[in-house]
Amino acid sequence: MSREKLTPSPVSERGQRVALIFALAAERLSAYYEHGQWLNDGQCATLAADWLRRSQRTLSLTERRQLSGLSDTLARQVAASLSREAGLCTAHEMMEALDPNYHSELAETMMVECERLLDGLADEQAK
Repeated sequence: MSREKLTPSPVSERGQRVALIFALAAERLSAYYEHGQWLNDGQCATLAADWLRRSQRTLSLTERRQLSGLSDTLARQVAASLSREAGLCTAHEMMEALDPNYHSELAETMMVECERLLDGLADEQAK
């Protein structure tokens, strides 16, 4: 049985930022559980630039750093609130969900949290 490849719909600028926070958090958690170390801001800024290049988009270094910081906040919250085993499963599920054809309720919940973090940043900047 062949699997039909879905064509992703266009993503808004806001959606792109939310997805970037999610992707960086997934990478951070994966590195943390695999190597016992958190990715630093420079590593995440590079990952962000690579990820944006693949989607033919760009963001300023300042904005990439801000989104990277939000991903760090999310990743550390997840790691602090879950057992090692649950954290490993969560990191794996998030990495799988980077494939747009993969459906995950956990990933949807995490995306909502990424939106909340992005909204918090916007509120903070508006002050």
